[in-house]
Amino acid sequence: MASVTSLTASVEQQLKNALVAALPGAEGADPLLRRSDRADFQANGVLALAKKAKANPRELAAQVVEALPDGEVIKDIEVSGPGFLNITLSDRSILANLAARAEDGARLGVPFTGHPGTTVIDYAQPNVAKEMHVGHLRSAVIGDAVMRLMEFTGENVVRRHHIGDWGTQFGMLIQYLIEHPDELSGGHGDVSEEQAGEEAMSSLNRIYKTSKLAFDQDEEFKDRARRRVVDLQAGDEETLRYWHRFVDESKIYFNSVFGRLDMDIRDEDVVGESGYNAMLEETCRLLEESGVAVRSEGALCVFFEDVLGPDGNQVPLIVKKSNGGYGYAATDLSAIRDRVFHLKADTLLYVVDARQALHFRMVFETARRAGWLGEDVRAVQLAFGTVLGADGKPFKTRSGETVRLVDLLDEAVERATAVVREKDVKGQLGEAEIVERGAQVGIGAVKYADLSTSANRDYKFDLDQMVSLNGDTSVYIQYAYARIQSILRRAEGQFTPAAHPELELAPAERALGLHADAFGEVVREAATEYAPHKLAAYLYQLASLYTTFYDQCHVLSEDNPPAVVENRLFLCDVTARTLAKGLSLLGIRAPKSL
Repeated sequence: MASVTSLTASVEQQLKNALVAALPGAEGADPLLRRSDRADFQANGVLALAKKAKANPRELAAQVVEALPDGEVIKDIEVSGPGFLNITLSDRSILANLAARAEDGARLGVPFTGHPGTTVIDYAQPNVAKEMHVGHLRSAVIGDAVMRLMEFTGENVVRRHHIGDWGTQFGMLIQYLIEHPDELSGGHGDVSEEQAGEEAMSSLNRIYKTSKLAFDQDEEFKDRARRRVVDLQAGDEETLRYWHRFVDESKIYFNSVFGRLDMDIRDEDVVGESGYNAMLEETCRLLEESGVAVRSEGALCVFFEDVLGPDGNQVPLIVKKSNGGYGYAATDLSAIRDRVFHLKADTLLYVVDARQALHFRMVFETARRAGWLGEDVRAVQLAFGTVLGADGKPFKTRSGETVRLVDLLDEAVERATAVVREKDVKGQLGEAEIVERGAQVGIGAVKYADLSTSANRDYKFDLDQMVSLNGDTSVYIQYAYARIQSILRRAEGQFTPAAHPELELAPAERALGLHADAFGEVVREAATEYAPHKLAAYLYQLASLYTTFYDQCHVLSEDNPPAVVENRLFLCDVTARTLAKGLSLLGIRAPKSL
């Protein structure tokens, strides 16, 4: 079925046509249509057009009103102030449009993008042999939501998880384990063949810290570790055997953590730093031959006039080190070549910490100078801020260490389970259901707290607020959805999908219906702007409007005529489906009961 035009879009198009009819030459003018407290909408674009045409704004506004077609959408329109148009829609148009959305099935009227492209999105980039911590949360959660939004609106999305699986740290780790084979025995709770997931990663993480200490304090070990890196790069069989084991164990662990976050990480999408090894030398050769990169003190560098150090000298992007090793830039530039020329992407989207903004700005500019990023390909860093503690500082444990992600998720689920158990006053849920709901609510709370904040802003991690039934939380939205499901279950056979557009709507019904109608536009905007926080804000407002509707418009009251009951059940159903679809696009589940 074709997508359903929203009432906002319908009224906006009518206004554009009327503007051209009243003022020839106004093609393309924006009527500046906005939701309003005075009416359903207010259009403020006439004033600017009148000034440009040196016309009387109120007279021009009156001509626009006169040029509007008679129809069932606009019920009333008045000119106020210096040419503002206050527009009230008909109740019939609200219900009719919602009915069309309901018939649209799972899409709920959300349109596909008119010109889909191919976007490679780089997100969720943990490091092999290291436990994931709170710093890994935002790239994973934001990236997953943006990916879902883009795919739903029709973009061809290629996922890439650029895991840290190469470099000096692996020579260090492998050399240490070769010299301390007892660490692999499992006798001290260390890595063994039988271990997997969190237990194996915890052991690897501990061994990594020990090897790092040896690397920093023992120059002879440091030299041996660096030689081991050369063995790794050369494909030494023994070295690769250790490396493959680290990667395999880490992937099991990554999948377990991402699984808890309701994220689907596919093996074919995991292309770490090692995946571009074969391209590194060619990347450097192309940059040097084209003159984009030059030799400086033995290193291959790219310089930028506007990137200066404290001494006023230019700070280069180091592509290849003086010792022959490759920097992160070589890998990132090789990845760009692969994504543009092999994957045929026209958009490269990187969901990466804002603190890496300078690095990516230099990498993107280098790729442009080399001709790998042209006018038909754009690279965007979706930079995100830091997760803060209650003290406003980066979130740490009491001992000052970075918080493990699994510990954070455990606590969130524990808090949420307590909330679910407390709400189940009638004892309708079994223990297994309480645990399941607790996991859905707890994980949803963590993800929503992240997604409801603009990505580039820092946010405070406050579990008490996150799992609250009050305020802007996923729990509040999930509870609204569960409340609707309870009503629909009680309604049994009273519900029919057909609304009664001939009936007058109460103010709370109108407000709820108009907001539900805007779902498609919000999803499209959130996808286009990589802004899941806009969808989160929309869903919170929808849940709030439903709460007002629930309080003011009794749904199953015996005092209501059957048609009123059916209309209100219809509004309940559309709202529930919109909440569920919106939450799913954010990667959050919608439990049918809490």
